[in-house]
Amino acid sequence: MTDQTATDPSSSEAAESDVARFEDLWAGEFGNDYLNRNLDAAAGRAPFWDDLMTRFPSERVLEVGCTQGDNLVHIAKHVKPRNIWGLDLNTDVLAALQRHVPGVNADWGTAKSLPYRDAWFDMVFTVGLLIHQPDDVLPLVMGEIVRTSRRWILCGEYHADERTTVPYHGHDDVLIKRDYGKLYADLFPELTLVEERYLTKDDGFDRVTFHLFEKR
Repeated sequence: MTDQTATDPSSSEAAESDVARFEDLWAGEFGNDYLNRNLDAAAGRAPFWDDLMTRFPSERVLEVGCTQGDNLVHIAKHVKPRNIWGLDLNTDVLAALQRHVPGVNADWGTAKSLPYRDAWFDMVFTVGLLIHQPDDVLPLVMGEIVRTSRRWILCGEYHADERTTVPYHGHDDVLIKRDYGKLYADLFPELTLVEERYLTKDDGFDRVTFHLFEKR
């Protein structure tokens, strides 16, 4: 008799292949193109980060999927650069981060396996990172973010009430809108929603919904 509860090897292998394809995409020219398209992305974001870091001060901060530091450059006015970490899997992006925000820790790594100890950071956040995670790895990525944060978890992502795939620079499956705030709340009951905001280009962001959670 076949064990119906066993994991289908072909399904598992397909998921691993999908994750590897996404990582290779962002680590290569596709990721470099993203960097070059968004060289001025930091403009206009200062008021948001100045307000947030004043009301929710943190001594040690991590951005997962940091690009060139368009958020970290503003956070560095409130947190010592040596206590700021940016993680990405594109080496050109990390070099740009070190130029853009001198003194920060620019680490190579993947979002699904963060190379940091539990509760090491006061705040861990993403901006436009979760939307690019395959379905199979998304809960793992979010779990790593929760694991490494001592108190604050922030996500700024494109919102949709239902899972919605959006064509993105020649690819049909690398940008996924959904209700990331609800997903955090459903997966991690130890989180309390503190604040939710919708920001537009007038705020320096491209129609991004922010959720700020506190970890109990």
